[in-house]
This record gives sequence, structure tokens and C-alpha cells, in this order.
Amino acid sequence: MKTLKAESAAIVAETRVNVGDRVAAGAVLLVTELMKMQHEIRAPEGGIVKAVHVSAGDELAGGEPLITLTPAEVAPQQAADTDTARRDISEFEDRMHLLRDAARPNAVARRHQSGGRTARENIEDLFDTGSFTEYGALAVAAQRSTRPLEDLHARTQGDGIICGTGTVGGRPVAAMAVDFMVMAGTQGYNHHRKMDRLIEVARRDSLPIVLLAEGGGGRPNDHDVANLMTAGLNVTSFRNFAAHKGIKIGIAAGMCFAGNAALFGVCDLRIATENSNVGMGGPAMIEGGGLGVVAPSDIGPATTQSKNGVIDLLVAQEAEAVEVTKTLLALDRLVEPPRETAPGLRDVVPADRTRAYNMRDAISGVVDAGSFLELRQSFGIGMIVGFARLNGRPIGILANNPLHLGGAIDALAADKGARFLQLCDAWGVAVVTFCDTPGFMVGPEVEETGQVAHVSRLFLAGAHFDQPLVTIVLRKAYGLGAMAMAGGGFDRPHFCAAWPTGEVGAMGLEGAVKLGHRDQLAAIADPVEREEEYQRLVAQLYERGKALNAASLLEFDAVIDPDETRDVLTRALSTAGPCSPSSGYVDAW
Repeated sequence: MKTLKAESAAIVAETRVNVGDRVAAGAVLLVTELMKMQHEIRAPEGGIVKAVHVSAGDELAGGEPLITLTPAEVAPQQAADTDTARRDISEFEDRMHLLRDAARPNAVARRHQSGGRTARENIEDLFDTGSFTEYGALAVAAQRSTRPLEDLHARTQGDGIICGTGTVGGRPVAAMAVDFMVMAGTQGYNHHRKMDRLIEVARRDSLPIVLLAEGGGGRPNDHDVANLMTAGLNVTSFRNFAAHKGIKIGIAAGMCFAGNAALFGVCDLRIATENSNVGMGGPAMIEGGGLGVVAPSDIGPATTQSKNGVIDLLVAQEAEAVEVTKTLLALDRLVEPPRETAPGLRDVVPADRTRAYNMRDAISGVVDAGSFLELRQSFGIGMIVGFARLNGRPIGILANNPLHLGGAIDALAADKGARFLQLCDAWGVAVVTFCDTPGFMVGPEVEETGQVAHVSRLFLAGAHFDQPLVTIVLRKAYGLGAMAMAGGGFDRPHFCAAWPTGEVGAMGLEGAVKLGHRDQLAAIADPVEREEEYQRLVAQLYERGKALNAASLLEFDAVIDPDETRDVLTRALSTAGPCSPSSGYVDAW
């Protein structure tokens, strides 16, 4: 026989066996209680109850006999019926099911019919499989005082936003995806609280944040907080997100207005789908302001926002936007360089200095094949900017566009270039600049655009740029415009070189001759002789300013064979030191 004894002080809550009962190993014999917690005393082996030494309510000090068993073969009891699931687990599973797309088949079907994806589909596509940890999933709209809780659970999942962290290609990343299927993506009280929580996590752990923005602005009918605020102008999400010093990538799909547009607008890099509309005010706000009745599709269409610089990358649909985001997030690491050899570059720039050429051909021939990701292609077309890889290393590309104004830098081109330098500085990416410019654009009409203020931003951005910078002069490098393309002057880059087709000067050769030799030319009466003298003076000035002569006077560091540009850049960047993000910010333009 075996007698079970009390192990510590307790009270007998209940006894579950009587003398003579046959019990299997593991069966509950009695229950004790201590500090409001109950403990089950189980049979260590099968047997027959010989004696029950205690009763419910007895106080135990420890060591008292409880149950005496006579060993015997007793078959185990049949397992409990699986249909009688625990209520707490069942409730948990029901609530978690409501968060899945499968709980909203009609809304999901409408989403797919419109060509869109759900917020959860985008999150699953963005993050590495199984890496996503969600924050605040069980939140609902702050409307418990006016709507049944069951309805809020079923129709306001997560209060309209999915927040969480995970890895993208192995890199830790935070993301916030607005769920347009919940109250049209409007921003509620708990919606903002979830954003603030995730932004703080991202700040603490230095994580990039990906924002998938869609929907309207603040929600007016969160009645639970009606007595706590009037206008909600002390909501902190906008300031916190704007202040985040890590990478911020925004994706806009569908309708993105008011608060969602403001958050999208402060992102370092903004991606949008072709069917998107982005505006600081939606139809309701416009009508409420007495500005007329307009359709959502008439407000900030993607074609407009791409041309005016709001959109950095215009893509066909959300799947492409997520894929591009993955590419951008991979800029923090090296990749295996391609095996294919770059095409020859000697013939990219024509020998005839008056013939135009495509700068993108030069870029494609220098960087790793297929790696150039051009940004803001429809805005400030006098400047070409984008990310690429050079032997697997991520770099930024800043280049003049000789096919537009001969490469002259106007206000929009300057804004585009300055913002890109800020972006690369904030993200810790080295920059290669390809210079072919007659300088800043001039003229009365140009000055009406605020040219002085705009082009000066290139000097400001270059002066504050802390990453490695290398400049290659392909053809023209004149005046202040060329200096700005080199970060402020030809002594600024880590390495500054020219192709044999390069030519430098304080201003364009033709203009310099016309200005410097005005009286001399005016004194020649014969127009044919005047033109011949003009051409002679231009040729003379060209000989003085061509790359080989300028390099001999140490105007810049070297003249290189175009076909060796990849190798030259690789060597220059390899000795320029590691990149690290600056503490700067990327402004709107």
C-alpha cells in the first residue's frame, strides 16, 4: 500500500474518490487550495482506494496523510471528448479568425475585382515567411459606447491598420499597412495609438519603416473619446513618423487622401500604383470647403503626381510596389556581381561635340547589368537619378540629361538632384555623378521660377553630403552647374575624372567667346570672316579646356578610358571608406 501525504500547508478544496474506487495512474484524487490557487493531487500509479484521510475544508500543515492506495492494474480512463473544447481557447481562436481575410470573403472579393490586394496579402508578400510579429491586432474602433462589441470585432479589425515587425531578405523591418476594408482606411483613435507604438519600436531598434497608405483622414465618429478631445490636433503620429530618422518607404495604392497622404508625403521614397490618387483633401473635404463636388478619381491622379515629383516610383500594381520595396531595403548589403561583361563605352559620347547622346546608355554600360532603378523619371527631366549596383555594391547615380536643354540644370532638375543627394546621405549610399552640363539654365523666364533658390540647393546638399562621392565628366563641365554636380567643386569628390571627350570652362565655350571677344568680332565687317574668327576662337578655347589639357593643370584628378570606368569607380569607392547613414532628413523636393 502507498499513502500520499500533503507536501505543504493548504486547505482541502474537494475530494473526488471514495474508499473502494479503482483509479488509473494520473487520475485526480483530491484538490487542495493555497493563496486562491487550486492544485490537483493525482494518483502516481493505478490502484484501489484503501482510505481517504481528509475531507473538504480540512486545513493541512504539511505531512498529513491524504489518500492510501492498494496497487492494482487499472485501465486508463477514456480521453475526454474533443468536442468539449475549452471556452478560453475557443474564444481566442474565434477572435483570431476574424483577423484573417477568410473572415471577410465579400470584402476580399471586391478588393480583388478592383485589381487590388488586401493589406494582409501585401504584408505576407513583403516579409520573409514566418518572420512577421504583429502589434495590436485585437484593437477595434473606439466606438464601444455606440456599437455592439461583437460588431466591432467583426467589422473594425485592428482599427484599420496592421502593424508589426519582421525581416525582409533577412533585414529587420517595421511596417504599417492601412486596411482599406475597415471603414475605408480612415484613421481612428486606436489606429494612431498603434502607429505610435510601432514607430517607437522602430526608433528604439533603428528599423526602416514601410508604410502602405490608403484611405482617408481622421475618423469623426470614434464616440468613445468624444469627451476626451475636440479636434484631435494633438495626435502625435504625424510628428513621430516624420521625426523617425530611419528609412521610410511609402506605398500608395487606390485612394490616398488627407492624413494618409500626409504620412505618405513625409516618406523618404514614395512608390505609387498607376491607379492611385493622392491628395491632401478628399472629395468630402473639398465639398465641405465650398470648393465644389469632385470625383475621387479627379484628385491627384498618378500621372499628375508623377510629373510634379510627389511620386518617386510609379508602378503598375501593388505586387510590383512590394517587389521594388524589397530591392530598396536590400541597399544595405553587397550582392554577387553579374558575370556578364559591360558593353564598350568609347562610342557612347560622339566625337562631334555638337551631337547629343543618351546619358542612360552611359549609366547602363557602367553599372551592373539590369541594376539601375531610376527615380522620378517624369519629374525634373534634366536630371537623372536612381539606385544601381557596381560590382554588387549599392550606389546612387546623379547625372545630367543632355537630351533636355543640352544638359542645363533648371529649377526642377536642381530640386530633384538635391533631394536625391539627401536621400543617399540619409540611407548611407555612395554616389557617382556623371557630369555633362553647360551650367545652370539662365534667362528672364527661368528666373521667374525662383532659379536662384532652387539651384542653390544642390550646393547645400553637396556641402552636407557625408558619403563617398565620385564624379566622371563625360563631356561638358562648365561653371557653377558643373561644380554643383561634383558636390560643390572638382576638389570635393573622393575622385574626379573625365573621359577624353570631357571639356571644362568657367562658362560655355561659345558664350565665353561671344562675351570675351565681343568688340574684336564686332570690328570684322565681313560676316564670313567674322564667323571664321569666331570658330577659330572657340577651337582655341576648346584646346585649352579639353580634358587632357585641364588634367595636366590639375583641374581634376585624371582622364580615363571610358571602357575602364567600372574598374576606376570600383577602386575609387573601395578606398573611400564605409558608408554610414547621416543624421539628416529628406525633404519633400
